[in-house]
Amino acid sequence: MRTCPVCDSVIAGRIDKIFCSVKCKSICQYERRQSKEVFYLEVDRQLKTNRKLLKTYSYKGYTTVQKAELINDGFNPNFFTHYWKNKRGDVYLFVYDYGFLDLEKSGKSKYLIVMWQKFMEKKVKF
Repeated sequence: MRTCPVCDSVIAGRIDKIFCSVKCKSICQYERRQSKEVFYLEVDRQLKTNRKLLKTYSYKGYTTVQKAELINDGFNPNFFTHYWKNKRGDVYLFVYDYGFLDLEKSGKSKYLIVMWQKFMEKKVKF
């Protein structure tokens, strides 16, 4: 008697069959992925959280918000997808299509939140 490694029910059918059903096979694959790709899934979750927060605070596409407020909501500035440097040398860190710039304004720590613009794209000539 062979039993399913997921639900311990008896396996009927082919001799090389491992799972009792497609559902159990899917559950096993999902659990393996969760344990093997922990780092990837954590980074992906944080990037999604960061983008959601930047989008929420920047409903007009350009705004400033206090750092503490954004961080208290779950924002982590160490997770970003790319950066853009303007002519003045300011480096904007982007999470997909929303970017933020670290500012000191009126003695308070803030982030300037912007949306990605067409002019920010690099034109590479070969």
